[in-house]
Amino acid sequence: MQNANRQANDFFWPSYVDLMTSLFVVMLVLFVYSFKLFRDREGELKQANGELKVKAAELEQITKIRRSLQQLEGKYFRYDPANERHELLVPVQFKSGRDEIQDAYKPALLQAGRRLRTVLKNIKTDQPVRYLVIVEGMAARYPPGDPRNQREEQATYQLSYRRALNLLNLWKQNGLNFSQDRGIELIIGGSGFYGTGRYQGRREGDNKRFLIQVIPKVGRMQ
Repeated sequence: MQNANRQANDFFWPSYVDLMTSLFVVMLVLFVYSFKLFRDREGELKQANGELKVKAAELEQITKIRRSLQQLEGKYFRYDPANERHELLVPVQFKSGRDEIQDAYKPALLQAGRRLRTVLKNIKTDQPVRYLVIVEGMAARYPPGDPRNQREEQATYQLSYRRALNLLNLWKQNGLNFSQDRGIELIIGGSGFYGTGRYQGRREGDNKRFLIQVIPKVGRMQ
């Protein structure tokens, strides 16, 4: 009996030691794996926190820029908060179906262009910034029921584009070449009979106008 007990003990303790060793190895592996996951997660959180700080700084700069753009408000520009853009207040009246800017409106349009350029160049920021300036030409519809509204619908896109192009050319011919200004990119477009924020009813004729949209892009300049 004693020999049997002794043999059982001799078998139990090595097996127990092996079991505890195996459990220790498993726990060690789990600990190392958990520690690695923790460090990886910590790194991700630090990176995400850094990205959030960058975005917050960029948002702060954009907010400052938008406040600075309020300097455009006045004689030549009106801010449209619903569409987040500026309307050029010079009451340009184009002849029906024509894109030529009449001489009577040119002095005011030049002053408006100079004002826009001055405001953009004088905005102070802590980070590099680029400005995308969109000049949009528009067109007014004919009276309701007039067949030209459908017949000339596509042509008015080109017409309103040419009106914006003529404004750009007027500025260039008088030394206002935005494309030469570092950090300013000027794009022209035409919305024809369409586009958001159009005048309706009796004010349909007021849609022969220009819209100016300034989009700031904060960050490293390429």
